[in-house]
Amino acid sequence: MKKGERTREHIIMRSAAIFNQRGYAGTSLNDIIAETGIKKGGIYRHFASKDEIALEAYNYAASMVTNKFSEAVDQEQSASGRLIAFFRVYEDVVNNPPFIGGCPMQNTAVESDDAHLELRDRARQGMHTALDMMKSIIRDGIKAGEFKEDLDSDALASFAFSLLEGSILLSKLDGDNKHIQMNIANFSSYLKQCCLQTS
Repeated sequence: MKKGERTREHIIMRSAAIFNQRGYAGTSLNDIIAETGIKKGGIYRHFASKDEIALEAYNYAASMVTNKFSEAVDQEQSASGRLIAFFRVYEDVVNNPPFIGGCPMQNTAVESDDAHLELRDRARQGMHTALDMMKSIIRDGIKAGEFKEDLDSDALASFAFSLLEGSILLSKLDGDNKHIQMNIANFSSYLKQCCLQTS
């Protein structure tokens, strides 16, 4: 990797944490300069604007979380275990989130809903990426005979992802992982009672 590419990557990586913690509006160019140690001219040598940095920073943060999801899912054999693995990634969201500041998709979606359409679109893409991963797992579970044949993969994925994001929000707001932990247990029970194929 060339020096210019390394510098650009450094700016993205360091900015991603700031944006995810402080939000787009709460992060200034001076914050990025202070965090990266790169002067204003050096920043603008690689990026045309704060917007461009924010979009690239979101992509980086979201990819880091998606990789954590993939790693957790790959460690599980059953479809139900693979769905619960998404929750396990955020099991200690208060003290040890998969990315600094919590869920990049959630943070970006809340802040950018009406204020920054491009960032909102990136958050929407992140949502669909996670939902598609879940739907694929559910369909595989149906094919393997683990889940009921008439299970609606779209509905279950939407429910699972909504429960996950709600659990993250409540745990972060309360400063207590009990919400995510309770819902890991709740979702596990739901899968056993409503989704698993009975012999």
